[in-house]
Amino acid sequence: MKICQRNTTRKPLCDFIAHTSAETNAGVEVAKVRQLKSHRVPSRAVKLHSQQPPEERGEDVPSETTSAATTPGSGAGSKHGAKRVTFPSDEDIVSGAVEPKDPWRHAQNVTVEEILNAYRQACQKLNCKPIPKVFKQIQDLKDLTQRNECLELKGEKLDYKSCESLEEIFKRVQFKVLDLEQTNLDEDGASALFDMIEYYESATHLNISSNKHIGTRGWQAAAHMMRKTSSLQYLDARSTPLLDHSAPFVARALRISGSLTILHLENAGISGRPLMLLATALKMNMNLRELYLAENKLNGLQDSAQLGNLLKFNYNIQILDLRNNHILDSGLAYVCEGLKEQRKGLVTLVLWNNQLTHNGMGYLAAALPFTQSLETLNLGHNAVGNEGVHKLKDGLIANRSILRLGLAFTKLSCEGAVAIAEFIAESPRILRLDMRENEIKTGGLMALTLSFKVNSSLLRLDLDREPKKETVKSFIETQRALLADIQNGCKRNFILAKEKEETEQKMRQSVSMAEIATEDQTQEDEDASAEKIEEENTAGQGDATDEGSASDSQEVNDQKPTLQDDSDSDTEDEDTAEEPKASANTTPPTLIPAISASGITVTEASAVPGAPASPGRCFSVSSPGRGHKIFMVTRVESPPEQQQMTAFSERVAESQTSTQTNIKAPLDAPSNQTASELSTLTSRAETTPALLSCGQDLEELLLDASLDTSRDAP
Repeated sequence: MKICQRNTTRKPLCDFIAHTSAETNAGVEVAKVRQLKSHRVPSRAVKLHSQQPPEERGEDVPSETTSAATTPGSGAGSKHGAKRVTFPSDEDIVSGAVEPKDPWRHAQNVTVEEILNAYRQACQKLNCKPIPKVFKQIQDLKDLTQRNECLELKGEKLDYKSCESLEEIFKRVQFKVLDLEQTNLDEDGASALFDMIEYYESATHLNISSNKHIGTRGWQAAAHMMRKTSSLQYLDARSTPLLDHSAPFVARALRISGSLTILHLENAGISGRPLMLLATALKMNMNLRELYLAENKLNGLQDSAQLGNLLKFNYNIQILDLRNNHILDSGLAYVCEGLKEQRKGLVTLVLWNNQLTHNGMGYLAAALPFTQSLETLNLGHNAVGNEGVHKLKDGLIANRSILRLGLAFTKLSCEGAVAIAEFIAESPRILRLDMRENEIKTGGLMALTLSFKVNSSLLRLDLDREPKKETVKSFIETQRALLADIQNGCKRNFILAKEKEETEQKMRQSVSMAEIATEDQTQEDEDASAEKIEEENTAGQGDATDEGSASDSQEVNDQKPTLQDDSDSDTEDEDTAEEPKASANTTPPTLIPAISASGITVTEASAVPGAPASPGRCFSVSSPGRGHKIFMVTRVESPPEQQQMTAFSERVAESQTSTQTNIKAPLDAPSNQTASELSTLTSRAETTPALLSCGQDLEELLLDASLDTSRDAP
């Protein structure tokens, strides 16, 4: 935009007065002088070129317009001057456009030497001293294509220029951990670093602890980083003040469920309004898993109420660390109200050194039966006492999720140890118990030792190594023996737990073994069994006598093999290969009646025709949920036993044939022949050698089938 300059060729006021002195009328002179003195440039003297195009004005637009004051002789003395303003055309307003920069355009095929040179040049340009620790760590980098382990700058003094020079590294290398603890960051340096980390995704774990001068602008940049980055998972801001005017920025960032899962705000001065803002924001956060608020002087009224409300609405926080605060018994009541709502979520609650007494244990005992996810409860360095442990015992027994319990320095004596021993005996899940720095003497140690005779889960019980002073000196040796027994009990439970884990692992491996039959063969077996059942139902509608003989023969003849025997028998020789074939031709395949239980059907399948003979038996098992499987049960026999089996099979076949012939006789035929055949078959069965277990099974099945046939005969 061009601004016109005023013309400075105006005549001074004294010339006009001299020119008008020739007038004879004194009144006219005075009037003109007053007019000249009170002269003002009218507003219409300023003209904008954009309001009237040059073509309409009939004059050229000068680069610099001049407004000249007219002389009195021209008759235009009232016009003192004019201002003209020009604007560039629309095409000249936007000079150009730039594409957004790729943050990783410098990280392609980069080397360590190039990174060091770029960092050295940046330090020279900014007139700051390079950090030797940075040079050493960059030289040790091996793989620049992946995130490197750590860039540690703890204790280095980082001013604004030092932070700006680090950009040459962040634009080329990414890290898992970026340690900026106690680096004396100010607002400018912190803002620059946080912008770099957000833009280049420089770290997944960021430590900015012990930086007391970050200020409002630093926290604002940190909140922007937390909200925008997709890689930051861990932020440690211990001993970094988060005051009232900075907390809203962080609260707005936490309200959005970003990638941050672990947040450390120990000793950050967040008591009061900052905690209220953070707790309100975290009610809607779905990703944060660990929140550490130790050493913030949280009180037992407003702060504890905010924590209780947080636990009522947030089921995603798994660790809540409140150690070294001033929760008190009144604040514990608020926390326990929220704890009752934690059906799932909170796993660890640390209440170490919060000035709790036995009065607060009543609130905790009432809340424990409702929590189903709490596994670790640390009440150390609180004046719980024996009375508090007695109140807490019932809640611990009712709760079935506690795995670790901390009671160090809680002013316990033998009476409290007895109550804890009762809990150990009742708990099937407790893994670790910390009872150090308590006055537990011989009586309490005895109770704890006896609890190990019932408990098999406790793996670690922490007690003071040195025995406590006793009035009777012999009790000191007794304490040592009891401590040794407790340690042995822990070791025994550890061995049992390891054996149990190995057993479960073996069971899982056995369950995951490969199936014997394929899915196609399984489908064929199911179809064949379905056809067999339909044929049996159809045959059952005829005459009872004819049905008995026909169904038996149908089951034998229609039974078709569905799976070849893949098992190899080492007892069969090539010279005796014809003997199993002969027995297969003379002995009809026998079916075990289908056994069904809870939808599972078990039948015996016949051998495949033409397949090599095997002394095994095939069992077909079908279940709705697991498909169809065939198992081969193999019995190894000696050659004499095989010959005996062959002879026995021939006799059984003859007896079965004669029995079927008698059944087909006229109805008026006497049944004495059938009875005689049954007695003959029974006597032959009794003469069978007892050593052939498979033969005995086969004989019993045939005998049962013959007896059923005789019952159906007239």
